[in-house]
Amino acid sequence: MTSSSLLPAFLQAVMQGQPRALKDPHYPGWHLAPVTGLMNDPNGFIHFQGEYHLFYQWNPLGCSHQNKSWGHWRSQDLVHWQHAPIALIPGEDYDRSGCYSGSAVDNQGQLTLCYTGNVKFDDGSRTAWQCLAVENAQGGFDKTGPVLALPEGYTGHVRDPKVWRQGETWYMVLGAQDKQKQGKVLLFHSGNLTDWTLAGEIAGSGLGGLGEAGYMWECPDLFHLDGQDVLIACPQGVTKQEKRFLNTYPVTWLCGTLQADGATFHHGPLAELDAGFEFYAPQTALAEDGRRLLIGWMGVPDGEEMLQPTVKNGWIHQMTCPRQLSLKQGRLFQQPVTELQMLRETESGWQGLASQAPEIPAERLEILLTRPPGKSATLHFGNDDLVLTWSDCELCLARRSLENGEWQYRYWDAPATGLQILCDHSSIEIFINQGEGVMSSRYFPAQPATLSFSGEAELQVRYWSLRACMVE
Repeated sequence: MTSSSLLPAFLQAVMQGQPRALKDPHYPGWHLAPVTGLMNDPNGFIHFQGEYHLFYQWNPLGCSHQNKSWGHWRSQDLVHWQHAPIALIPGEDYDRSGCYSGSAVDNQGQLTLCYTGNVKFDDGSRTAWQCLAVENAQGGFDKTGPVLALPEGYTGHVRDPKVWRQGETWYMVLGAQDKQKQGKVLLFHSGNLTDWTLAGEIAGSGLGGLGEAGYMWECPDLFHLDGQDVLIACPQGVTKQEKRFLNTYPVTWLCGTLQADGATFHHGPLAELDAGFEFYAPQTALAEDGRRLLIGWMGVPDGEEMLQPTVKNGWIHQMTCPRQLSLKQGRLFQQPVTELQMLRETESGWQGLASQAPEIPAERLEILLTRPPGKSATLHFGNDDLVLTWSDCELCLARRSLENGEWQYRYWDAPATGLQILCDHSSIEIFINQGEGVMSSRYFPAQPATLSFSGEAELQVRYWSLRACMVE
């Protein structure tokens, strides 16, 4: 099926599906989500000529991982977003099985998309092309075709180009799987964005002292931050630990020093970026004021995603809030961007024993909490649809499986002195110790959701209701 033949079906799906999605009580009030169908990875996150652009993997025709196209939002302030024309639809020989993830760059004043064209064959094999598309006068994008074929020595699982310019040289990192089924991150360089040379493998399973570290590394993002080089990636097949790497696929980060000429990356240990139930495929962008910003997909592939109740209303998944990154004492901090304070309504406060705290409306909520060491507190979201236990040594987040009703747990395995929690109809983002850790999760309470407390800890609480802010 060609791009042009898919477009009428996409338009019909949007017209029929959007009213259903917007009526769903679990549809977010201020996070980005698909108007219908399935949304996953953020793509092409960039600040370009005074505006932020965020593209996203999108299947308007249903909640399955098919027909992968690029939707497109734009914003001047990271809070108020507008729909832009759909950017990429599969259909060419080199992307007929999906326009997979990638990035966006400013190429001499032209907004240019770098994406993976996925091609699957009848015998079950596949290949991948790294492709370009250039913005046209109507705000859409014209494909210019492949610029990089499958590199020798790797399977068809090579994807998700993150491209940036340094001086006169373009660089690209790609997620890859070698012929021994080991996950790698590849570094390429180019003088013109079209002719690429493989510099080497800079991270992955068996490299940099990591040992066995997964069979595929997806969605790499490499950037300079506070004097260090940071690589974010999604290694698939990492061994689960008692309190880490518990999702089907985790998101990790490495910090060190990249020597691009020699394609070497000297880095520290593999660390988890988000300890919640739903977080994957994050992508960063450089703001005009120099901040390094991040947005992630609040979902995980191959888990219980298709059991989420929004599927019956024809939509699934949402993005995280935009976050600002910083490095402090070797740790990667994430905090909600300050622009989100525009959503705050009336401020309220409370102080006292957790067990005596008032019930708080939590449909759209920002809440700041501190507690001294000693007694524990438990936060109950909805009718115990999500439970956060806060003790001296750890945070434990619990919810029931959508498949069998059994309790599932995620952990922040360190002391927490303060929390900032953002709620939005069916999502929670818990920022720990001013962003030292984060736990991002979906949950599906009866609306309007509430937050109640138990335990003998002394709590200090400030909170705001948040106004809805729909995409125009």
